[in-house]
Amino acid sequence: MYQMNFSQPAKVHFIGIGGISMSGLAELLLDRGFAVSGSDSHESALTGHLQEKGAEVMIGQRAENVKEDVDVVVYTAAVHPDNPEYQEAERRNLPILSRAELLGQIMRNYRQAVAIAGTHGKTTTTSMISEICLTAGVDPTITVGGMLPAIGGNIRIGGPDCFIAEACEYTNSFLQFAPTIGVILNIRADHLDFFKDLDDIRHSFRRFAELLPADGCLVISGEIENLSEITEGLPCKIVTFGLDGDVDYQAVNIRYDEMACGRFEVLRKRESLGEFAVSVPGEHNVKNALAAIAACEALGLKPDSIRDGLVKYTGVGRRFEKKGERDGVRIYDDYAHHPDEITATLTMAKNIQKNKLWCIFQPHTYSRTRALLPEFAEALSLADEVVLADIYAARETDTLGVSSEDIAVLLREKGVPARFLKTFEEIEKYVLANCKAGDLLITMGAGDIVKVGENLLLR
Repeated sequence: MYQMNFSQPAKVHFIGIGGISMSGLAELLLDRGFAVSGSDSHESALTGHLQEKGAEVMIGQRAENVKEDVDVVVYTAAVHPDNPEYQEAERRNLPILSRAELLGQIMRNYRQAVAIAGTHGKTTTTSMISEICLTAGVDPTITVGGMLPAIGGNIRIGGPDCFIAEACEYTNSFLQFAPTIGVILNIRADHLDFFKDLDDIRHSFRRFAELLPADGCLVISGEIENLSEITEGLPCKIVTFGLDGDVDYQAVNIRYDEMACGRFEVLRKRESLGEFAVSVPGEHNVKNALAAIAACEALGLKPDSIRDGLVKYTGVGRRFEKKGERDGVRIYDDYAHHPDEITATLTMAKNIQKNKLWCIFQPHTYSRTRALLPEFAEALSLADEVVLADIYAARETDTLGVSSEDIAVLLREKGVPARFLKTFEEIEKYVLANCKAGDLLITMGAGDIVKVGENLLLR
């Protein structure tokens, strides 16, 4: 594999430079003195920001975008071998790195590297750890899969001592990383267009855990089934967290305020660390906070510093984000696209909502929708009424014979009012005609469904 020489900056071309992670890596290389070019399918705030930083960004992907002075090409998992820029790099025998391979090489330049993995909760927990470290004066370098207000974006360039990164399991990307502290929040069935089944996913997380050195630390949820299959025989220190059972870090005496934000006592090996609070709602965020507390103690931070930083974290974009209010209807947006995430978000919303709860859901990928169809219906049945948008294909082209209407049928069988409306325009008209003052509406999904709420506020 081609190895970046960070003491001799080269010219790097990114295929898909506007992605949330790719844009962050491009900015990091720009800060290190590298020349950066890249392409994306459309302009965005992220591509504009990179241009301001000195990157050459081209809209549309063509072979001629890979200029003669390019030394190495970086691509995302969404780029296929038939991509014209990828083919041009191959034709010219240019070194080609995946996004994950580049991130792993960058990570090796830091004294401590924290990688946060799990089927869901990665962005939130990465952000919590980042906020704590910033408050404690650690000066971390951060790359996160969301827009974190504390750093004004998705990347922060810090000192050489600490690197904090979100670690995604899709295509086994996180196996290219080099963490000294690893976090595994949960292991559930997802990305079944790549993994064969849950056992295959568990095997991947086991391999991630094996990346940790003997003097490293694995922070892992004690609620994961057959936990020993993931942890047995690892040379590193193993720290567990959870709400119940024999775990190292446990939250007890949990109370929730009127916005469902938790306040709780933390026990470390049954010894009290005092009371902590989170400023983001839901039981799932209490668990995320426990993981963040354990990881930050592994970094050497003191409980008081962790407590102060944790409460400062108020969320990232698209995580139960209030977009505004129209005619008395509160409009939120959430990135949830897995049944577990949907359940967590809707449960949280029901705790703060007395009137009707609407969910406008856009399924993400045909493979996930088909594999988890009953689970989607069960999770969405927590809403009082569900409107389903067309499936967001993302990287897929084959529909696999599944449709959003299939979820609507299962919901109606459960007695939940549900309908599939193919266009955003139809959804917006239906909502405007039927939502009433006092209702709460959540647009939900990993695609572009956020536009529905934003359009409603503009109408």
